[in-house]
Amino acid sequence: MTGTLALVGGGEWTDGCTFDRELLSLAGADEVVVVPAGSAFENPGAVVERARAWFAHLGATAVEVPVLTRADGLVEEHVARVRNARFVYLPGTSPMHLRAVLKDSPLYEAIVEAWRDGAVLAGSGAGADVLCDPMVDTRGGAFTVGLGLVPGLAVIPRFNTWSPEKVHRTVELAPRGLPLVGVPEATALIRDPDGGWRVGGVGDCVVYRDGAIADLSVLPGA
Repeated sequence: MTGTLALVGGGEWTDGCTFDRELLSLAGADEVVVVPAGSAFENPGAVVERARAWFAHLGATAVEVPVLTRADGLVEEHVARVRNARFVYLPGTSPMHLRAVLKDSPLYEAIVEAWRDGAVLAGSGAGADVLCDPMVDTRGGAFTVGLGLVPGLAVIPRFNTWSPEKVHRTVELAPRGLPLVGVPEATALIRDPDGGWRVGGVGDCVVYRDGAIADLSVLPGA
């Protein structure tokens, strides 16, 4: 069995993210490894500091693995740090950059191996988007290739900030049969180790398939 997976809509490490306390418990650890590559263009140092403050409030420690570029993801020390983690967090707002950093890299292999070995894996914003395949190019709402940790699923992060017109376009562009989930900020679409899905946090996820509203039962592995 894998570890728990949390696809967070954004707005991570804020008061509404009540699921983080549970994720720490499920990880069985008091340390969270933060990989800020998806935040490379948005003051990653500030992002890491927010993580440190948030998890300190929860009685845990956030540790940065300083990966911002593809070259950073080849550093053996960074790869080993992620592989041995029990809770890995991928924040950010740039899914295209995060994909470029992680795709076919030793660091991504280490993330997957840790998760398959029972570690908790959380991706927020870009991190949630890129772990799926296909993934949504949030710049315009079209679809592109993701990393595929969760194949046959796509998410719209920061769903609460999207206009109805942009949502409609993305729903219309979705391949037939593909579950597409709108995940608001401070909300997590959580996959338990047994393959079941549930929602945590302050918002409600909206599931679409073939242009119509569906429910979590259509998600892969559910």
